[in-house]
Amino acid sequence: GAFMDRSLLEGDPYALIEGMAIGAYAIGAAHGFVYVRAEYPLAIERLSQAIAESQRRGLLGRNIFNSDFTFELSVRIGAGAFVCGEETALMNSVEGRRGEPVQKPPFPSERGLFGKPTVINNVETFGNVAAIIRNGSNWFSQIGTPNSTGTKVFALAGDIQNTGIVEVPMGITLGEVIFDIGGGIPKGKRFKVAQTGGPSGGCLTREHLNTPIDYQSLVELGAIMGSGGLICMDEDTCMVDVARFFMEFVQEESCGKCVACRLGTKRMLEILERITQGKGVEGDVEQLIELGETIKETALCGLGQTAPNPVLSTIKYFRDEYDEHIRNHYCRAGVCQNLFLSPCENACPAGVNVPGYIALIAANRPVDAYHLIRQENPFPAICGRVCTHPCESRCRRAQIDDPLAIVDLKRYAADEALKSYKPAVDLVFPKKGKSVAIIGAGPSGLTCAYYLGRLGYTVEVFETQPVAGGMLAFGIPEYRLPKQVLEREIQSICQVGITLHTGMEIGKEVSFETLRKDHDAIYIATGTQHSRKVGVPGEDMKGVYHGLDFLRDVNLGAPVSIQGVVAVIGGGSTAMDAARVAKRLGATEVHILYRRSIEDMPADKREIHEAMEEGIQIHELVQPISFEGRSRVEKVVCKRMKLEGFDREGRRKPVAIPNETIIYDVDLVIPAVSQYSDLPFVKRDDVEMTDWGTFIIDRETHKTTMDGVFAGGDVVRGADVVITAIADGKQAARSIDLFLGGDGVLNKGEPIEIPQPMDDPDLLEHERFGMKCLDPEERCHSFDEVFAGFHKLNAIAEAMRCLRCDRR
Repeated sequence: GAFMDRSLLEGDPYALIEGMAIGAYAIGAAHGFVYVRAEYPLAIERLSQAIAESQRRGLLGRNIFNSDFTFELSVRIGAGAFVCGEETALMNSVEGRRGEPVQKPPFPSERGLFGKPTVINNVETFGNVAAIIRNGSNWFSQIGTPNSTGTKVFALAGDIQNTGIVEVPMGITLGEVIFDIGGGIPKGKRFKVAQTGGPSGGCLTREHLNTPIDYQSLVELGAIMGSGGLICMDEDTCMVDVARFFMEFVQEESCGKCVACRLGTKRMLEILERITQGKGVEGDVEQLIELGETIKETALCGLGQTAPNPVLSTIKYFRDEYDEHIRNHYCRAGVCQNLFLSPCENACPAGVNVPGYIALIAANRPVDAYHLIRQENPFPAICGRVCTHPCESRCRRAQIDDPLAIVDLKRYAADEALKSYKPAVDLVFPKKGKSVAIIGAGPSGLTCAYYLGRLGYTVEVFETQPVAGGMLAFGIPEYRLPKQVLEREIQSICQVGITLHTGMEIGKEVSFETLRKDHDAIYIATGTQHSRKVGVPGEDMKGVYHGLDFLRDVNLGAPVSIQGVVAVIGGGSTAMDAARVAKRLGATEVHILYRRSIEDMPADKREIHEAMEEGIQIHELVQPISFEGRSRVEKVVCKRMKLEGFDREGRRKPVAIPNETIIYDVDLVIPAVSQYSDLPFVKRDDVEMTDWGTFIIDRETHKTTMDGVFAGGDVVRGADVVITAIADGKQAARSIDLFLGGDGVLNKGEPIEIPQPMDDPDLLEHERFGMKCLDPEERCHSFDEVFAGFHKLNAIAEAMRCLRCDRR
């Protein structure tokens, strides 16, 4: 029995004994063996006691129930060799020989244990026999699916709230097992993959959460049921390392009898180890696939035939991770230690040296910290306020108490450096005699301009709006990002010699063809500038004010009148910002209507908490179906929703509850459900684009299908966050430099000396230092910045909590 079978051996060994006795009676067998791993002493003890008690009561032994039926039962203790899961290897082990598989035929039913016909079944199978006979086959067939009847015992393990042994009906979906029974993924992490069937199994991803768990469905997906192991993994799991781990286990467990398994798995392991060490080369993945398929076809036993499954399935569903390891020497999960210095830096899309600037703050050198940040990200003060800080989710300090306040420390360094209001002076290379046009003065466009300007290119930036900044300027309220902070950082960027043209729309003031003619390369970073409609009746009525239009008018100083009850539709950052702005402009009530649960809201959790503190009401599981009113909107009619199944991203899908609606009386509706890009100056026939109006690019180079034209940020990704837009602009600058004959190495200025790490035992356990925050009653009537920033001493103390994971 495997580790999920031990629960039956320990809890109800008589079910196994009864099932085996019935099976023996049916086929005329006189002796049975239970093969149990030596690692399960309690199971061995209880099974042995149950066998002895059954013999004492005449339920085992000679002439059972005074009949001519004799059945003896013995326990054989195995050494835990994985290969002994194969039936012929198991029989060899029971006979006292080395656990090696034997070529078939003959099959065990013809010539098996000790040369006699043998039936081999799992502990779980025999445990069901008595219940089936007692209740009938029809009763058992009612459970499960037509092709996989009954129940299955699974051992839930890995990144899941409720680990342990569960028995579920066949056909239950993977999502139900993981989220309804297992309680989901701990610490708010996202589910990434489940490995079924143990080391020889395959992986099931988010898109498979609705998959019924039965033998046929799993095989179709390249996985197996195996003995019932179900290992859950969260977003911090590296699939290349997972494949390496399982291949290492299988390689060690290989009996070595056949060349395919013995040498093939060894070669696969060597390739995987090279890839995880950053030494992979082009062609490695193809070689893994070829080796894996060959081993599956030629290995002698089930162990070898299924050994490549974890590798082949991870390549199938996570090929991009293999490519990142090989081409970019990048492990997005932050697991393969040869590919990164610290988990936080690795998680930052812009690659900011997080431990470095935190060490500088701890040494009371905030200005140096600011300049270190600007080497990788020209927006320290802005990102210190609005970044979604993926770095904090990987902070190892969270394993002790709380993750470091990385984003708040970034803000502190920037605020200290900008107190004098002197733009940073950056080293700029001599002019190269080549020019680049950048369309869009948002974070992605300005980042690209900044790095190209420092390399010596002549850079012109064209912005339709009257001010630069893109969504930073018109999409984020001043209580989160003060205008003065934005202006200062843009000025620091422009001092590298960038020419900024605001209020200039491409296609009107200047044609796209003229830009292509006058410049050597073009980078398009226009973002997603328009609110997508909800698509319900009444959306064109007065009193419906779409989210981006609303925020743009407020931020650019247009007159906006708010009174009465406001309903905001959506759950992202735009919806949250619109709701909080409406509250500040005088709305008596603000209601956020969201079709999923609050836990599924894409907005930052801190923003959601702050909004609720300010009295904004969030109504989950409601979806508008119409806006109603006479001369203007007066009501929002919504369906009530429930969560069923899962979408491709692993979130629960909202489904309408029949005949259940709810009506909200409102004075203003602000839909903020999504955004899209509109580029009238680019003809779809000239460049490849998606149906959403975003560019299709080469992800490595940011090249579009139009020669000399690059794109990045939201106009490629769809509505996303600031830090990814910055990362795109930075990568595009490298690619444009290469395209124009450069070496692709950015000019980041002089290196900054970083203090050596020191261990302070007094700070081994200390909660996270917080920042002062305006009282909700005060801030909901003001556009003053909500958080005041760190005091110097608190910033230094918080920085000293860093464990310096970058040390080697």
